[in-house]
Amino acid sequence: MRILIVGGGGREHTLAWKLNQSPLVEKIYCAPGNAGIEEQAQCVPLSVDDRQALADFAEKEGMDLTIVGPEDPLAAGIVDIFQKKGLKIFGPNKKAAQLEGSKVFAKELMYRHNIPTAEYKTFDNPQEAEEYIKKIGAPLVVKAEGLAAGKGVMVCYDEDEALMAIKRIMIDKTFGEAGRRVIVEECLQGEEASILAFTDGENILPMVSSQDHKPVYDGDRGPNTGGMGAYAPAPLVTPEMAKFAEEKILKPAVMGMKEDGYPYSGVIYAGLMIDEEGPKVLEFNCRFGDPEAQVVIPLLKSDLAPILQAVVEGRLQEIKAQWHEKYAVCVVMASGGYPGSYEKGMVINGLNELKGRDDLFVFHAGTALKDDQIVTNGGRVLGVTGWASTLPETLDKVYEAVDKISFNGAHYRKDIGKKALKYLK
Repeated sequence: MRILIVGGGGREHTLAWKLNQSPLVEKIYCAPGNAGIEEQAQCVPLSVDDRQALADFAEKEGMDLTIVGPEDPLAAGIVDIFQKKGLKIFGPNKKAAQLEGSKVFAKELMYRHNIPTAEYKTFDNPQEAEEYIKKIGAPLVVKAEGLAAGKGVMVCYDEDEALMAIKRIMIDKTFGEAGRRVIVEECLQGEEASILAFTDGENILPMVSSQDHKPVYDGDRGPNTGGMGAYAPAPLVTPEMAKFAEEKILKPAVMGMKEDGYPYSGVIYAGLMIDEEGPKVLEFNCRFGDPEAQVVIPLLKSDLAPILQAVVEGRLQEIKAQWHEKYAVCVVMASGGYPGSYEKGMVINGLNELKGRDDLFVFHAGTALKDDQIVTNGGRVLGVTGWASTLPETLDKVYEAVDKISFNGAHYRKDIGKKALKYLK
């Protein structure tokens, strides 16, 4: 197989790393890729937004399969362009990608198909949203409707915070068109977890559960980011809870999309809030999570390539996936200033010392090659990932590796995975 991966972050590096282990895969290309991906694939200088050029490249180079990493090209219709050319591509089409691209679309789907989620109201007028907030009071959650790189959700513990969120999203237009409408919803209490599944639109194949860490600082403080680290599996998600999520959330979502005329294929990702009543959906995403992919994919014992093929060809029922009975942890090393503004081009030291291990891998997110040195080139720079038979052992191993890497301004959370330890005593 000749495979094209669209994207250039840690998730795409993880996909390239895993697919490189498949005997079915002859060559991998990645557009645009990064300095780490260059060791696993041939990088192509094409933007993820240049959908036509990507399709032309895939056609010209005879790709057997294209895998789309980020959400933006999916929401913009890259799958439709490829399919018109008769090219095989993994991911939902433009209509189905609304599941992530429009939080209003997702909420309406959940209500139609009795999928557990928070109570909500939608507003396209900031004054009406403000009046509603003053009427119901805090805590509550304000969400920009569209894609905002994981930063368009604001948990507001008092009324002033909520009114400021409306101002940022709808009046200041911090997220542009993504904030044309907002959702104001009840603030669910509990602990978050993610469950991803492969689906061909009829069948679903759940992956191991995981837990992401969105806020930038230890103790879940500070502004939200794209994700500062993750671990899998999440002990919070018991086998009974995983079964509930499969039967009452994932299956109804996939079958509901089909019934409503939006057949869905690719990865479906349910972000859940879990309390004593069970899981409720916070959001759906239409692709592998980042950094969840960095901990879920290394735990997949089976070859990834045949699973992706089966999804695209509508025969997922033929696949049985095996998983390693281990834990995986990813700690994200970010640029100074992230998730705000940050400098690029800082030389990264210590990477060579960690190469060649079978229990640890450093996935590159925002890196580039400059004068034969690997330098920072994004907000989230590296995802230091390890796996072992126990969670404490895995945490120790990953943080030891993090200590060996340095670049000017580097910061990371020191408590990734710690909240899971209480479930293991």
